[in-house]
Amino acid sequence: MIEGFAGFGTLVNVAGIILGGVIGLHGGRLLTKKIQDTLLMSCAVAVIFIGAGSTFSKMFKINADGSLEMVGTMMMIASLTLGGLIGEIIDIDGHMERFGEWLKKKSGNDNDSRFVDGFVTASLTVCIGAMAIIGAIEDRLLGNYTILYVKSTLDAIIILVMTASMGKGCIFSAISVGIFQGAITFFAGFLQPLMTEIALNNLSYVGNILIFCIGINLMFGSKIKVANLLPSLIIASLWI
Repeated sequence: MIEGFAGFGTLVNVAGIILGGVIGLHGGRLLTKKIQDTLLMSCAVAVIFIGAGSTFSKMFKINADGSLEMVGTMMMIASLTLGGLIGEIIDIDGHMERFGEWLKKKSGNDNDSRFVDGFVTASLTVCIGAMAIIGAIEDRLLGNYTILYVKSTLDAIIILVMTASMGKGCIFSAISVGIFQGAITFFAGFLQPLMTEIALNNLSYVGNILIFCIGINLMFGSKIKVANLLPSLIIASLWI
């Protein structure tokens, strides 16, 4: 395994996203609009099933008698409700869109009508989830980059497909990953005591619901302000 430094895993993740995006961008130019739309729907279906399947694995447990029991519903409802309220007050979605508009101008893509949508959707897709948080913490505290290596491969494939169908805005999600995971790596010493088994389970539970919502947005258009639900991850992690 390649030896690195604190934050090395995130740098590999950023590089993977850029590589996948560049390949997808050049490949997308060779594809017809019909094929691009099909790729987008394929990506949407994949994200929906990844989110739904992972959520159900946390939502249900099998009892000794073989019956199914739903668990964590109060935590889920409270996290999403309170998190959504906080997110709306802060207007995280609006801030992300304004940052996307700023990036569009600074990168000379003023004429790209899908730039901001691609940036926001791709950023949420690659930032939400337990792998980003756990991987960034292990990067700093254990020098273990395995989780982020795996995430880098998955993100490269996802961004490749998204860029081919939604445009170059998706490539700039590398900035979001760098900032998000870099911040977690920096504050890893403080976060580690909070990342108990229960906290990680709750984080994965609610995080996968948000991933499902991203898939819904990809398929039907931006109906759900997923960015404004991000505080629910914090509430879920702190839930006792």
